[in-house]
Amino acid sequence: MFDFLTQNQNAQFYECGYSCDNAWLLKISQECFFITDPRYTLEAQENCNSNTRVLESSDITTALINLINELKPHKLIFDSKQISLDSCQKISSLTKTTLEPKINFHQKLRIIKSENEIQKIQQSQKLNQKAYDDFASFLCKQQTPLSEKTLHFYAKNFLQDFGNFELSFDPIIGINQNAAKPHALPSDTILKKEDLILFDAGIKFERYCSDRTRTAFFDHSFNFDKTQKFKDPKIQKIYDVVLQAQEHTIKNIKSGMSGKEIDALAREIIEQKGFGKFFNHSTGHGIGLDIHELPFISPRSEDIIEDGMVFSIEPGIYIPNEFGIRIEDLVVIKDGKAQIL
Repeated sequence: MFDFLTQNQNAQFYECGYSCDNAWLLKISQECFFITDPRYTLEAQENCNSNTRVLESSDITTALINLINELKPHKLIFDSKQISLDSCQKISSLTKTTLEPKINFHQKLRIIKSENEIQKIQQSQKLNQKAYDDFASFLCKQQTPLSEKTLHFYAKNFLQDFGNFELSFDPIIGINQNAAKPHALPSDTILKKEDLILFDAGIKFERYCSDRTRTAFFDHSFNFDKTQKFKDPKIQKIYDVVLQAQEHTIKNIKSGMSGKEIDALAREIIEQKGFGKFFNHSTGHGIGLDIHELPFISPRSEDIIEDGMVFSIEPGIYIPNEFGIRIEDLVVIKDGKAQIL
C-alpha cells in the first residue's frame, strides 16, 4: 500500500466515509487525515470512520503542507488529472516530500468491488429499473403530447423519487433523429405514437451508481423491455443487430480477457452486419462510486477482467438524421463469467 493525497470526493468517501467540496484527504499507512474548513467540520466528525482524524482550517492547503512537514512521508501519490498544477507546485516547494503523479490511481485501488459494493450497485440498478417502469406507465397514460425537454423533466422526477436519490448523470432522452446522437441534449421534438425513444439514465444508492439504456417503440403498450417490435423494418433490423451484439458479448465474457477483446465481441457482430461505421463509442465502462470507472471496455483497453469487476455493456448503432439504438446493462464478473445486475 502507498501513501497518497486527494481532493476527489469519491476517493475521500471510499477511504473515510465522508466527503465535501473543500477538503484534502491525506492517507499515511492506515491512517487518514481529513482536512476541511469550518463549514464542514461537524459533519465530517459525525461521519468519518474511526481511522480518520478530522482537522479544521480556513486554509486547507496550508494545513495540509504543515501536516506533511510534521509526518514527513518520503513520497505521496496523487492523480494529476484531479489536482491543479498550482496546488502541486505549492506543496512541492514547501515540503521535502516527493509527489508522484499516477493517473486514476484510486480507481485502480477500487477496480475490484467487494460483495457489499456489488450489492449496492445491484440495488441501485434495481431502483433504476423501477423508475424506468414507472416512467413508462406515466407516458402510456398521458393525453397531452410531451416534448423531449418535458420528458427529461419528468424522467428526473421519477428517477430521483421525490428527492430520495441523486442522479448518476443527467438523463439522456432522444426521439427518432435526436436518438442518433449518443449523448443527445433534449429538444422541443414532440413524442408521438410509433416514434422511437432512447432513454439512458441512472441513480445512486448509498453513493453507488447505476446505468441503463433502452430503446423502445412508443405505442399503447409502451415499455422499456428488451423485446421491442418496430413497424419500420429498417429500425427493427438494426435493433435486432444491437441486441444480438449485446447478448453475444455478455454471454462470451470471461475473466482474463482484456477490455479490447470484450469490445471486439460486440464490434465484430455489428461490423459483420455492415453497420461498423455507425458504432462510434466504446462498448462499456466500469461503474461504482463514479459513473465512469475502470475497467475500460474499448478498442484500446488493455485492462484485464477479473472476478469482482462491474461494468456496462452498451453497443449502439446511430444512423445520422434518422435514428439511433443503444441497449445497456451492467454486469459483474463472478466465477469467471458475466452476470447481469
